[in-house]
Amino acid sequence: MLIIHGSRAVDRPAAITIGNFDGVHRGHQAMVARTLEAARRRGLMSCVLTFEPHPREFFASAAAPTRLTSLREKLELLAALGVECTFVARFDREFAARTAADFVKNLLVDQLRAAWVLVGEDFRFGAKRAGDVLLLRTLAAENAMDVEVIETVTDGGLRISSSAVRQALAQGDLAQAERLLGRRYSISGHVVHGDKLGRALGFPTANVQLKHNHPPLLGIYAVRVHGAGPQPRDAVASLGFRPTVADRGRARLEVFLFDYNGDLYGRHLRVEFVAKLRDEEKFDSLDALKAAMARDCRAACEALGRANWEAAAESRHG
Repeated sequence: MLIIHGSRAVDRPAAITIGNFDGVHRGHQAMVARTLEAARRRGLMSCVLTFEPHPREFFASAAAPTRLTSLREKLELLAALGVECTFVARFDREFAARTAADFVKNLLVDQLRAAWVLVGEDFRFGAKRAGDVLLLRTLAAENAMDVEVIETVTDGGLRISSSAVRQALAQGDLAQAERLLGRRYSISGHVVHGDKLGRALGFPTANVQLKHNHPPLLGIYAVRVHGAGPQPRDAVASLGFRPTVADRGRARLEVFLFDYNGDLYGRHLRVEFVAKLRDEEKFDSLDALKAAMARDCRAACEALGRANWEAAAESRHG
């Protein structure tokens, strides 16, 4: 997939869908599928226009919703859907000040060569969100551009949205999040050096770097890890602020793989969340924490449908 930043223009006419696409959930997937269909039918390049950072992060970073996906994760998910080109618009003060007419003429028509555009029912654009679907249709007609509006995608009467996914994850309802996303939720990042506490306790963990300090879910999870070898590996993960050994600070994602002995530093791993085991807890001692980690490993093995913890330990250290 071609990724374009900045002032570079696309090289051929495009069918474009526009949005933040945080999480690339089933609603987003429906938009992409419709765009791919229109592109094939009209002989256009399929393109996604998205924004970095999220506009709400720009205007009110403290109140902005937590991200479901980093920019890299979002781009990887869009590429997997078959999108030919994603244009990442830098959302800054200059971009926020663009008029609705400028957004259409200079960005969509001149730079992105949009011949067909798909948006959601609540789409707003231009400075102070002055533009709506009606204005988009008017401006598009002046620039020989077709506009289509997609109806909201629902599941059992529930509107599929990034907010609904965040709510499910915050409540520990991974099954609901999976229904809305069309896949298990995952977080990816490079393995970086930590304080080696897990190793000292007998549970050497991979410290997966988080792009943001407010992950959409917290707790202890049974997970599957992609990127540590040709096949995903079973593991248990802690995602949060480690209340037993730290005073808040930055959130951490630490993963203990059951059957891996190699060096993971620098690897890019994707951690797929299968089942929530418990919330974070503050223990009175490191011995109590160590005992809880052993219980978590047993519970993770059961959730993942594998042999008991003792067999997993033998596999890892054998």
